[in-house]
Amino acid sequence: MNTAEVAKLLGVSVSTVQRWVKQLALPMERNERGHYYFNDEDIQLLKDIQEQLKQGVLLQDIAPVKLEKKPRKGTKKIDLQDEAIEFLLTKIQNLEVNLQAKADGVTSYQLLQHRREIEDLQTQIDNLTSQINSLQQDINKLLTPHTDKPLVLQDGKIKRKKKKFVSSLFSFL
Repeated sequence: MNTAEVAKLLGVSVSTVQRWVKQLALPMERNERGHYYFNDEDIQLLKDIQEQLKQGVLLQDIAPVKLEKKPRKGTKKIDLQDEAIEFLLTKIQNLEVNLQAKADGVTSYQLLQHRREIEDLQTQIDNLTSQINSLQQDINKLLTPHTDKPLVLQDGKIKRKKKKFVSSLFSFL
């Protein structure tokens, strides 16, 4: 029987039957559309609930029935679903493996690129170090006094003797 037929049999509204089922968590079967389907045992249980309510017992005080829920009837293709789930799981695992391989490849490429950049920077540092050393040597040469010119003391000060310009021109003779 459907909900409307049971409600008519009990003399209550359809919403009342639905409220009893929901509030008391009664294990009722449903058809393929999700509507309640009542058998003789279910109708007797609803009659007992109606009798308790007539005696003044509140709906929330009625002890919920602890019947085992019967498995829902319907068309369920377990084999096809299991195969589909297995296929999806396999596909997900393959995607994860491919993703991990791609991530490893990208990381390897980035490491090689960073290594090249570090080697280029090291080469530049070496070039700069050699230039600094060369400049330091040039500064040291400029700061050291030249001893190739004769020195002359005049009034306690050292003066370099200047060669005459003309004689320097003919010094090769």
